[in-house]
Amino acid sequence: MPQHRTPHRARRTALGALSLAAVSTLLVTPATAALTGPGTPDAHCAGRARLHVPGAARQQTDCLDELTTAGTVASGHTDPADYAGLTPKDLSTPTGVPGIQIDGYFPDTSATNTNHGWHHDSQFVIRLPDRWNGGLVVAGTPGNREQYANDRAIADWVLARGYAYAATDKGNTGTAFHRDGRRPGDAIAEWNTRLTQLTRAARTVVTQRYHRPPARTLATGMSNGGYLVRWQLEHHPELYDGGVDWEGTLWRPDGPNPLTSLPAALRHYPVYAAGGPAAAEAAAALHRAGFPAGSEFLWPYHHQVYWDLTQRIYREELDPGYDGATEAGTPYCASGSPACDADYDYAARPAAVHRAVGRIALTGRIGKPLITLQGTLDVLLPISQDADVYTRMVHEAGRGSLLRSYRIEDGTHTDALADAFPDRLRPMVPCHRSALEALERWITGNGVPPADHTVPRPPDAAPATLLTSCPLTSGPAT
Repeated sequence: MPQHRTPHRARRTALGALSLAAVSTLLVTPATAALTGPGTPDAHCAGRARLHVPGAARQQTDCLDELTTAGTVASGHTDPADYAGLTPKDLSTPTGVPGIQIDGYFPDTSATNTNHGWHHDSQFVIRLPDRWNGGLVVAGTPGNREQYANDRAIADWVLARGYAYAATDKGNTGTAFHRDGRRPGDAIAEWNTRLTQLTRAARTVVTQRYHRPPARTLATGMSNGGYLVRWQLEHHPELYDGGVDWEGTLWRPDGPNPLTSLPAALRHYPVYAAGGPAAAEAAAALHRAGFPAGSEFLWPYHHQVYWDLTQRIYREELDPGYDGATEAGTPYCASGSPACDADYDYAARPAAVHRAVGRIALTGRIGKPLITLQGTLDVLLPISQDADVYTRMVHEAGRGSLLRSYRIEDGTHTDALADAFPDRLRPMVPCHRSALEALERWITGNGVPPADHTVPRPPDAAPATLLTSCPLTSGPAT
């Protein structure tokens, strides 16, 4: 989804680009120590010259004194613009993680990613800490961002825990991502292919570096990145030991999906915002579409930044014929005007559109443990139309024993908004980190996470506490 950043960068990120995260400085915990094992090389950046990323058309390998953003910003091994707006302002940055970074790209025909001056898509980053805990974390980026988008929200934390880390730009970037591919749905389908490709390559590189394969390979990501986690565990469980899905996008050919909820927001919000006698019914229509009661304070921002852009560019990717020769519709068109996305009716669209969505759809048939998280005040991907539905899908597929689903009270899609509304929102990042720790225990046989439930917001908790703590203990049943 789009995100809280400068306007021109906000236009580059859609679906999922925003989840922001906040978390405390990482300390080595007993759980971390238990995961640490043999395999750490003898010297700083040992074996760098022999590292080769299978299938890469280009790679650049560097020895760094610091792999987290505490060092990579200054050394030029990340792009702060790529993760701008994705984390709360007071998020701590861990330090003391020396190691190797490999940047590169796989063969591709599109060229939207300009990092390193390469003008080439399917770029990736792989980071290999000197002090390794035996694990590998792989991620796809949120929204339409590039490979460094998770550096603050995810990479810093897992690197400080000793994990190797790899991320991909998913094969296309920016708000014109829908130009990639030949058929509707091709651009999104490539996201899945690119994460599979990177996971296989990164596992090989980890083996080259540490002289043994990773003992654990975990997939994680937010928004569009969370969708990738679900898809990977459904289609390639052999590559992973588990995953954490942070508010992943749900695509289903018969709905719900973003194209079934966003048009209602575009159609009814202007009436609600105008006030007058029709406002109450417009609000009720938004509630019926899945936008939760109590989230009204978030609607103006999402109307301005996310709803319109997200609907138009994803509809263009999956149903380009709706607006004829016009590309990605007309911004903020009034309901009733020709080919207006506010009037888009996914259910009434031709079968070919539903088949395009079917090519990228989720089934719920996961093959490895998955923890899924979503905020109850998510108004980009409303929870009743997303995580709640996916949870039912997994259970209906007979895979419920492999899933834990937690509704995070007062969490929203974009953590940066917790800075703007500290009394009404909580950041999701601490919950994501708690989920990763719970997944570690689960897959190593050290404890099964609690059953699905709503994680309550602690009463009267200070913003600093919410930034560093989110225990996934039992709460109200989901």
